[in-house]
Amino acid sequence: MDAQEQAKGEALVMACLVEPLERRGFGRPTALKVDQFEAMKRELCQKLAYMSADNLMALEEEAAGLAGGKDHDRFPIGQKILECALKYQQPEDSASPLIRAIFAHSLGREAIAEGWAPELLAGVRNMKKRAWPRNFQVDQIKKAAEDPMRKMREIERRLSQGLDVSSGDAAWRDRRLAVIRKCEEIGNMGGDGAAEKGTA
Repeated sequence: MDAQEQAKGEALVMACLVEPLERRGFGRPTALKVDQFEAMKRELCQKLAYMSADNLMALEEEAAGLAGGKDHDRFPIGQKILECALKYQQPEDSASPLIRAIFAHSLGREAIAEGWAPELLAGVRNMKKRAWPRNFQVDQIKKAAEDPMRKMREIERRLSQGLDVSSGDAAWRDRRLAVIRKCEEIGNMGGDGAAEKGTA
């Protein structure tokens, strides 16, 4: 998502989610100061800019039922809205700051270089609560990658020796290479400033 698409998406979130909730009369959550509330709304717009208008309108309906305060007249807390949003529309991997950081980090670079990046991407994407993978999770991801990596090496060996490869295996290889390229692109979006995280 480029800067123009991001700005357009943020405006859509404001029009389809934030402003309709405010028109319902929901006030600032009592736990937040005015500047914190404004920052929360800006962050919602930034993080949900990937969503379609239809999904944002559906989310607004559900979010109205999450109103806080004893009289249920306070704007829902941003984290609750973000959690609900995932039911309606998942962000593209490239829209996730966590996934960008992982693939910009030495962990992601290692996964790309060694060929288990597709499993790392799937592993992070499928976590119930997205977080930096711990050592145990990385070990499980690598284990899951063993058979696909072995298959990839065999296909590459056959190709390098001029041997026949089935159309199914050739298509599987192409799909896997496309995912690895996608992981490289995501890592490049993360930039050089990705924090070195511990995986303990």
